[in-house]
Formats: sequence, C-alpha cells, structure tokens
Amino acid sequence: MTELSELTLVEAAAALRAGECTSVALTESVLHRASLTEASVHAYLTIDRQGAMAAAEASDRRIADEKPIGLLDGLPIALKDNMMTRGIETTASSKMLSGYIPPYDGTVVKLLREAGAVFVGKTNLDEFAMGSSTENSAFGPTRNPWNLDTVPGGSSGGSAAAVAAGSALASLGSDTGGSIRQPAALCGLVGMKPTYGLVSRYGLIAFASSLDQIGPLTRSVQDAAVLYEAIAGHDPHDATSFPGPAPSGTERLGAGVEGLRVGVVNELSGEGIDDEVLAAFRSTVDRLANAGAEIVELSLPSTATALSAYYLIAPAECSANLARFDGVRYGLRVEGSTVDEMMSLTRAEGFGAEVIRRILLGTYALSAGYYDAFYGQAQRVRTLIIQEFAAAYEQVDVLVSPTAPAPAFELGAKTQDPLSMYMQDVCTIPSNLSGHPAMSVPVGLSASGLPIGFQVMAPALGETVMFQVAAAIEALSDDIGRPVLEVVAS
Repeated sequence: MTELSELTLVEAAAALRAGECTSVALTESVLHRASLTEASVHAYLTIDRQGAMAAAEASDRRIADEKPIGLLDGLPIALKDNMMTRGIETTASSKMLSGYIPPYDGTVVKLLREAGAVFVGKTNLDEFAMGSSTENSAFGPTRNPWNLDTVPGGSSGGSAAAVAAGSALASLGSDTGGSIRQPAALCGLVGMKPTYGLVSRYGLIAFASSLDQIGPLTRSVQDAAVLYEAIAGHDPHDATSFPGPAPSGTERLGAGVEGLRVGVVNELSGEGIDDEVLAAFRSTVDRLANAGAEIVELSLPSTATALSAYYLIAPAECSANLARFDGVRYGLRVEGSTVDEMMSLTRAEGFGAEVIRRILLGTYALSAGYYDAFYGQAQRVRTLIIQEFAAAYEQVDVLVSPTAPAPAFELGAKTQDPLSMYMQDVCTIPSNLSGHPAMSVPVGLSASGLPIGFQVMAPALGETVMFQVAAAIEALSDDIGRPVLEVVAS
C-alpha cells in the first residue's frame, strides 16, 4: 500500500474527497516522514508543525461540511525560504536575515492559503538563491535523497529534496537561471518555470528581478499544472505582472503529440552533455517521433553565449537588489565606529562567499567605464537570444534539450570551481533570458541510479502546449520510482 506521504497532489485530493483519508492524516504522514529524513537530508530550515496541523484540521472541517475551497484544500506543500510568510521566519538561507519574521505573505503564499493548502515549512536554498547545489546555504547543505553523497541541485534544492524524500507532496521554488528545473532533474521530479510575469514576484526576496520566477516542483506533470494554475494570474502589487489571463496548464494534458513540431536545439544537446544524459535525451526524442511528433533539428547560435550574458546581467541586478541589506533598516547589524564601517562589517559577516562574489562581479559590470562593455553588451546578447528563440518558435511548437548536463554530482565536487558550478545551468539559462516558459520531466536513471531530466521549452504564454508535450513525455517514459532512503529518527 502506498504511504500517504508518497501520493501525488491529485491522488491525495481524490483520497480526501472520497473520505479515504483526512488532511490531518496526510499532514501527520509528511511530518513523520520529515522526522525520519531531516537528520540526513536537511531539506527544511523551518518546519511549522503547529501551523500545519491547525490548517489541516480546518481543512477537514470544510471537507466534512462538503465545502472544500478547491483542489489544493488540505494538501501539505513546502515553500522555498525566499518567499515571505507572515509570522514564519524567512531567511533566504542567509545570516543577513536570520531571525527575520515577515509581517505579510507574498502573493503566491496568500493564494495558496486561500486555496486551503497546508504549509509544512520553509525549505533550504543556496543563499539568496545564488547557486546550483544548495551548498551555499548559511545553515548547511541539503543532500539528495537518491544518494546522500550527492547534491540535490540548486538553488531550490531543499524544495526538491523535500518532495523526493516524502516530507511534502509538492513544493514551490524560484527559478532565476534554472533553479527549479535543475534540482527537479537531479531529484527525479517535474519542475516548471512559467512565462516571466505570469506568477507574481511580490513577496519573493529578489535576486535578479528581470529573471526571477516562482514555479512548482511536483511528482507528476498533472500536479505541476494544477499548482501552476493555483498561483498564476495578474497581481497589481507586481509591476511586471502580466495583465491578461494565464494560459491553462491542464487543458490539453492528454492530447498527445501527434502533429506537433518538436525542435531539438543542437547547441544544447551535444558537446558538454554527459553520455548517459544524452542517450536518455535521444531515446525520449525517438519516442516522441514514434508517437507522431515531427522532430526538427535547429541551431540557435546565441545560446552559446547565454551563460556569459547571464553571469553579467544576474550579478548586476543582484548588486542593486542586495544593496538594501545595509544593517540599518532590518536584518543583521554589526556595530562599527562609523556608518561605513558598520555597513562593511555587517555585509562581511552577513553575506556568504558566493553572494559576495556575485555582488562584486555585478558592481564591477555596472561601474563607470565598464557598463557598456559588460552589462550593456550582455543585454544586447539577451536581445539576440530573444529574437532567435522567437524565430525558432515560428518553425516549431516547442523546443527540447537535456535539463542538466549530468546527473547529480558529489557534495563538494564543484565548490572550489565556480565556473564548473555555473556550467550546471547551461541548458536552462536561455529560457530565463528570453522570459519563456520551460520545464523538466524525469525520463530515466543513470547506471548509478541517479535521475535524468528532459527539458521542454515553449514560447511566451505557451504553457498549454508545453504541458501537453510534457505529459506525453511522462506517459512515454518508464516510471523511475522513488528514492530508497535509509531513515534515522531525529
């Protein structure tokens, strides 16, 4: 019999409505699972047991009265700890915000509360979402439930590990350069980044404001579609919020791929990709062709420069966003004899090495005499990427590539080599620069038993066809199962 903590969102919702379980039982199941796995996985920074049980009890009363709020009512979900949660510590995994209790909910948190979701807790991440392994957290790394010696990916590694370990049914992460999709690939989950502006960033602690986007990490494509629909929509609190209706995620999940044109991006599916990942990718493309899709090989030359452009644009925006952490208004404050000394000591103590590295890089790129040569040039490359992708989508319905260039790597293997770490996002960064939606679907396991992800990309507001293709891939792929994790009661 399947444990309640292993159900998908849709399965759990059906069980609740059928009276086969209660929200209290579901919530107790994931909390019990967390008590067994957290000592080894460390997916969470905060577990709100009291708040979760109170929300579950309230949900059970609504369901008993046949007045559930919606499909998510009563379902235990985790939140990345860079999303504001009223009354619950929110740190972005940084000493700078240790102990900070927000007075308000971010928009996505508010929407899920209104939908009746039960919040299990706040998950670990690379500090201020800057990283690809969740090793940059000020509160210690998260480990991959598939192999505790390996990373879960990042920066939403805690969100991915919680779902993979069974200590949440689903979670929300944020994606600036691949931070939902890459950990989804490494942890055997579905991870989705919506079109920029479809999901409100209000209440998300900013890393790079023109790139950040919130999205779901789930056990199935249908779950991802349901959770995406719950959080998408216009928000007047977010100046970059798309004013029109959000495309459906669930409308065409069972439509298959016959007659669709699927573009294979040559630059993202060749050199630099692990042999096992490439074999799983090619096998999946063949299955799509056998299912009736037309496969089109495409060249997008500007993707070769996407990584370089990203690591100028994102640090520049991070330099501006993190200037607010000055020891004066909120967060950590280290006293000094002058204001300048106080700010310097506060930032040296409060920020980790990777955050400082990116602030310095971004400040340099924006400095007088270098702005046009670095930041300005990177923005011109971004424009070329947008134009190239737009032209590609005139020829095909979706683009595909591997999600990550290799399966999960060992903890510590890349911490001393920033460039090698940055390369983990080489396939995911282009969609952030273009602002287009993209998602990862698990399609197999490596010889060592680690998950491999397949990326589907779509044009702006192309979520419906993207989910359609992702659902077909899921149906055509073998079920990779769940990680077998030895647990130790904490």
